[in-house]
Amino acid sequence: MKSKFMLQDSSIFKKMLAAFLAALLPLMIITWMINERGSDNIRAEISSSILNTTRFYMDSLDKEADRISRYLPNYVMDKDLMEIATTGTAMSYYERAKMVLDIQRRLDLMKNSSPFIREARAYVPLIDRTILSLNFETAMDQQEYKAMQQSEKKYEEPFIYWKERLFITMQYPSSFARNPIYLVGVELSTNKIRETLEQIGSSRGGQTVLMNLDRGWEISGAHDPKLLAEMRAYAKELERSNAQEGYVTLHVDGERYLTVYKYSELWHSYSITSIPEENVLGPLQKYRLLFWGACALAVCIVFFFSYFLLRLIYRPLMKLVQSFRRVQQNRLEPIPIDRGQDEFGYLYQAFNDTVQSLKTLIEENYEQQIRNQRSELKRLQSQINPHFLYNCFFVLCRLIKSEHQKEKAYQFCLHIGQYFQFITRNDEDDIPLELEVNHSRTYVEMQTICYGDRIQVTFEGEVPNTLVPRLILQPIIENAYKHALGNMVQQGELWVHMERSGNDFTLYVEDNGKGITDEVIEQLNLRLRQSSNRMEETTGLINVHRRIQLRYGAEYGITTSRSELGGLQVKINLSVD
Repeated sequence: MKSKFMLQDSSIFKKMLAAFLAALLPLMIITWMINERGSDNIRAEISSSILNTTRFYMDSLDKEADRISRYLPNYVMDKDLMEIATTGTAMSYYERAKMVLDIQRRLDLMKNSSPFIREARAYVPLIDRTILSLNFETAMDQQEYKAMQQSEKKYEEPFIYWKERLFITMQYPSSFARNPIYLVGVELSTNKIRETLEQIGSSRGGQTVLMNLDRGWEISGAHDPKLLAEMRAYAKELERSNAQEGYVTLHVDGERYLTVYKYSELWHSYSITSIPEENVLGPLQKYRLLFWGACALAVCIVFFFSYFLLRLIYRPLMKLVQSFRRVQQNRLEPIPIDRGQDEFGYLYQAFNDTVQSLKTLIEENYEQQIRNQRSELKRLQSQINPHFLYNCFFVLCRLIKSEHQKEKAYQFCLHIGQYFQFITRNDEDDIPLELEVNHSRTYVEMQTICYGDRIQVTFEGEVPNTLVPRLILQPIIENAYKHALGNMVQQGELWVHMERSGNDFTLYVEDNGKGITDEVIEQLNLRLRQSSNRMEETTGLINVHRRIQLRYGAEYGITTSRSELGGLQVKINLSVD
C-alpha cells in the first residue's frame, strides 16, 4: 500500500515504465528460475558422476596398495635374503654375488607385478648393501634405511613418505624390540598415482590432489597455486568435520570451482578434484545469453512504446517543471517556445510572461535588498559578549593583588589591549585571515593566564593570504572554553588546524570535552541549517555561520561533528579565490 502511494507521487514516465514492467517482470523471473533450476540439476548430476569416477579410481588405488602390502611378506621370507643377511660376510664373493643376483630377479618380479611400483629394494645392514631390482653394486644410505624402518612410523597406514617419495616396507624380524636383520620395501610411483588422479577430472579441465593431512604430504596434479592452497584449507575443514565424501563449490579469485572429495581409509588421505564451473555448465551459457537477449528485447519494447508518450507529454511537461525549478533557484529564464498552438504552447507563453513580470519586480527591489543585507552584516559584527569584559577585569584584579603574579598581570594587560583594539576596529568588513588567527592566539594567551597549564592549545597549518569576515575563529574558540574545557577536571585539549583544497579553505576547531552528546550535535547542525530563518542575538556559532554565508554563499559556513579528541569538531568552510 505504501509503494502504491509512492507511485502516485512519481513522474508520468515512471508510472508508464512501472506498468510495462509489472507485465514483463513476472515472465522474466519465471524464465530465470527455470534456467537456474536447470543449472542446479546439471551441477548435481555432473558432481555425482565425478564422485562415482573418484570412487572408482580411489578404489583402484586402494586395492593396488592393499595387494602390494599383502604380497610383501612373501618376499620378506625369502631364504636367500635371510641367508645373506645373516652370513653374508662369511660367504665367498662368488656365492654372495650369485645370491644377490637371485634376489634381484625376485625383486624385479615384484617391481613388474604392479604398474604403481617404481622400484623394489632390500636393505641388508650386514653387508651394507641396498639390493635393487636392477643395480648390483649399491651402498646402503643409512638415513634412508632408518626412515624405512617400521618403528619410525607414527600412524597405522602402510605408507612411509620420505623426501617426496612414497614407500611400503616390511622388516625382518617384525618385532620392534630389536633392530631388523634386513628390510624389504617398494617405492611407489608418484607419477603413476598422479596420472591416475588426473584421469578423474582432466577431461573437464579439472585438477586433482591426494592429500594426507596427518603426515603433511600430497600428490598433486594441480597447477594453480591459489587453487591448491584453497583445496588444502578445505581439506582441513573436511578433516575437522570428519566428512567422507561429497561435493561443494569453491571460490578462488572470483572463479567458481565444482569440487568433489572422497576420503580413503587406507591412504588416510583426501582425494579432492576441482573443476571450473564454466567447463561444467558451459552449454548453459548459451541459454543464459538467450535469456538476457529476451530481457533486452523486452526492455526495447517497453522503451519503444514509452518513447511516443515521452515525446508527446513527458518531455514538454518536464521542460515546464524544470523552468519552475529554475525560478525557485532565482534563475528567471524564459522557455524557448518550440510548440504550435497546442496546450503546451499556451503554457510556455504564459510562463514567459510571468518570468518577465518577476524580473521587473526584482530589479526594482534589488538595491533595497542589498542595503538591508549590508545592514544585517554590520549588526551581526557588532554583537560582543559583555560578560567577557567583566571576566577580564576580574582576572586582572586577582593578578594585581597577588605578589607573584605582577608579570602575568602586565602581560594580561597587553593582551586585553590587543584584544579590544581588534574587536573595536569597525571600519573594515573584511580583514586578512592571518590577522584573524593572530587575534585568536591573543585570546588563547589570555585564557592560558586564566587556566594555566590545565588546557593545552595547538595551532597547526599554513594561513593563506586572503580576506575573511571579522571574528569568525575567536568566537568558536571562546565557545570551546565556555562549554567544553572551562569546567573539566582532567587535562583539556584544544586543537586548531587548517586544510586547503583548491579554492576551498577549512578551519577546524576540536576539543576533548566530554559533556556533548550526538543528539546535541545533531540539534546544533539543525539550528545551523535553519539559521537564515531566525534572528538570534548571539556571538557564537550561529552568528559566525550567518556572516560567512552572507559573505560567500549558502554552500559555505559551519558544520559540526564528533572530534577525534572525543569532544566537538567545528568545521569552518571558507573560499579563498
